[in-house]
Amino acid sequence: MILVSSCLAGLEVRYNGTHSLNHKISKLLEVNKAIPVCPELLGGFSTPREPAEIIGGDGEDVLDGKAKVIEKSGRDVTELYLKGAYSTLKKATDVNATVVVLKEYSPSCGSSMIYNGEFAGEKIVGNGVTTALLKRNGLRVISEEQLADYFDEII
Repeated sequence: MILVSSCLAGLEVRYNGTHSLNHKISKLLEVNKAIPVCPELLGGFSTPREPAEIIGGDGEDVLDGKAKVIEKSGRDVTELYLKGAYSTLKKATDVNATVVVLKEYSPSCGSSMIYNGEFAGEKIVGNGVTTALLKRNGLRVISEEQLADYFDEII
């Protein structure tokens, strides 16, 4: 089974109430090879919500207690992101996920790039909190941007 970010499945769960529908993800859902998941909703957020970025590092650093996830207004939401990451890990384990496709640039789901923590649209190399936890636990995480390279292999 494949876990996919709910926003990539067309669900309007992004921070601003939109989706990021990916047609390859739709195909996986149609053939019952994928299950949508939103780490932020699992963590206790609602939609819409204030944008958040990792301050002081990346998802690895958040897991290690060296960085925090902060909303644009300054509220520390690190615990909610950690809760969502651990809930997503449990879901992945429960469904025996072989690969997880998550939304690039997200403070939860980014799998190679995230925003730099300055709320200026600048990106840096790094994992989101959920991606970092999943990878630490041996799961294969890719972004929607990498999906084309793996699509034939996983379908």
